[in-house]
Amino acid sequence: MMLHYQDPAKLRTKKVLQKLEQYLPLLENLIFHVNLVSSNRQISQWTANLKIQWSSALCSSSFFNLRSPKFFQIGDLKFELQMMLFLYGAILRQRAVEILPENLVQSATLFREAAGLYRHLADESFASLQQHSLLVEKPPEILPSVSTVMNLICLAEAQAVTIRRAEEKGTSISLLAKLHHGVAEFLDEAAVILYAAIGECKDISSRFVEFLSSSRALHRLRGQKYHAESLKTAGKVGISIAVLRVALTDGKRQMPGEESWKSTYRKEIDDTAELLRKIEHENGFVWREKVPSKEELPLCEGNKIVSSIPYQPKRWERELAFKI
Repeated sequence: MMLHYQDPAKLRTKKVLQKLEQYLPLLENLIFHVNLVSSNRQISQWTANLKIQWSSALCSSSFFNLRSPKFFQIGDLKFELQMMLFLYGAILRQRAVEILPENLVQSATLFREAAGLYRHLADESFASLQQHSLLVEKPPEILPSVSTVMNLICLAEAQAVTIRRAEEKGTSISLLAKLHHGVAEFLDEAAVILYAAIGECKDISSRFVEFLSSSRALHRLRGQKYHAESLKTAGKVGISIAVLRVALTDGKRQMPGEESWKSTYRKEIDDTAELLRKIEHENGFVWREKVPSKEELPLCEGNKIVSSIPYQPKRWERELAFKI
């Protein structure tokens, strides 16, 4: 389950990526030369008069289309750069989703590139934007914490794609369990940071929060299912049954509200319930092992194996002269 735009075919993401990759070096060069004369009052006034405005894709109004999008205005060219880079990361993610069915390797690479871009935004947060944000209402995209959340989401998605490749190659179910729990751990960390970010920007979409919660619940459920299968293979049938019972109980409590996500999640619940039924039936007739309590169960450790591909800003190195 991945968060993506409802009609990716209309986005023409490949062309959008090409345009962004042409525009960003030009913008970097403009900002570089503006910074050289930033002490000039006329330049400062000229920048402010640009009236750069952006709407936010992470605000409630944008997610639910309840009203016209809210626009945020900050008189700083770095605001344009921050929002363009955030958009670039979002389009990289969307492209990764589009090519996932036919090219798992390239899809995982794009997710890792997006993760690296968001890591760059989180680490290189523009101090001037943070100063502006103290005075005006701010979009979530300029918060370093939100960029960190997006970095972790992209890493989780890259690992989810890697798991698909591992499943195709017949990787051991014990490792698959650890990889799914690794995805959940990425998203656990993202959730903690996101809840803190909501304190800074209260208009962050509840649907975005639910996506994060539902995704980690899904991967935790899949991890528990593989963990149970691994335990059964090792002859620990009673523990396997207990793991599945706990997984189902916890999983049913976290059913997403979004219909398009609910079908995927419900199928995972049904598959887990069917596996539990089969193992319980087998245990009743053959093994007759005692089923331990939840408190007696061993923990399944997560394994995080993906990393960000570092983002390297590019600048079109052409000298600019301003008529001051």
